[in-house]
Amino acid sequence: MRRLARALFLPLALAAAIPALSMGSSAPVAADSVVIGGFPVEISQSPWTVALSSRDRFGRTRAGQFCGGVAVGRTTVLTAAHCLEESNLGVPLGRVRDLKVIAGRTNLLAGRAGQEIAVRRSWVNPAYDEDSNDGDFAVLTLTEPLPGGTAITMAADGDPAYTPGGTATVYGWGDTSGAGDYSDSLRAARVRVLPDVLCEEAYPGGSEGTYDGTSMLCAGETAGGRDACQGDSGGPLVAKGRLIGLVSWGAGCGEEGNPGVYMRVSDIMRTLGWTQSASVGV
Repeated sequence: MRRLARALFLPLALAAAIPALSMGSSAPVAADSVVIGGFPVEISQSPWTVALSSRDRFGRTRAGQFCGGVAVGRTTVLTAAHCLEESNLGVPLGRVRDLKVIAGRTNLLAGRAGQEIAVRRSWVNPAYDEDSNDGDFAVLTLTEPLPGGTAITMAADGDPAYTPGGTATVYGWGDTSGAGDYSDSLRAARVRVLPDVLCEEAYPGGSEGTYDGTSMLCAGETAGGRDACQGDSGGPLVAKGRLIGLVSWGAGCGEEGNPGVYMRVSDIMRTLGWTQSASVGV
C-alpha cells in the first residue's frame, strides 16, 4: 500500500544523496518528462500549496521536502497525519528539530525564493487509524503569518465541488512515475472526482486500507494514468477554486482500477468544528 509520504527508510547520509519525491502513473517515463498526464505549474497559480521540510531528517538535496500541505489560514496549514508518524520521520515528531513549511517557492532548489516558516505547534488527529487510513489529517500552526491572499477557501458539506464527474486538480512535488523519477519543481495534474463506489470496490478492507465515503474522497481516472504519488501526501485537491481533499493513500500510482484516496475536507471541517468563514484566516 502507498501512503503518499516520502518515508525515511535509509540512513540520512544516503537519503541526502537521493533526488526527492510529483504525481504520475506507474508506467516508466523518460528522466526529463513532466508529471504523467500533468504539467508544471508556478506557485503563483496555487499560492496555498506548501512543502513540508526537515533537512535534519531528509537532507538538503531538495530543501528537505517530504510531504505537501495546504494553507487554509495565514498561520494554519493542513497536511496528512501519516506524514508526521515516526515510521515516516525516523524519530518521534517531538524530536524533529527543524520542521518547517516552504511557501511561495516553485522550485525547491531556489533557496532564496518565498519563505521558510517554522512550525510552532503540530496537532495530529488522535483518531487517525493507520490500518484503515481513516482520519488521515493534521494541523500545523506557523510561527509567523503567510502573506495575505495565500489561504484557500475550503468546501463545506453540500458544495457542488464534490460532485462526481467534476474536474479537480492535485498539486505536489512528489514522484512523477511511481518508480523514483523525481522533480524539483511543483507539478499539477487534472483528475476526476469519482463515485464512491469505485473506491469502495478497489479498497473494501485489508492490507490496502478501507475506503469510507463519509470521510474520504475518490479521485483519479478510471483508466489510470493521472494520480498523486509518493511525496505528495497532505497536498491539496482543488475543484471550482475550493479545497476538497488532501492527498492521502491508494494502491500504486496511476494504476487502472486503483484510484487515489483523499481526505474529504468537509469531514475535516466537521471534525474540527470549523465553519468556512471561521477557519479561513485563522
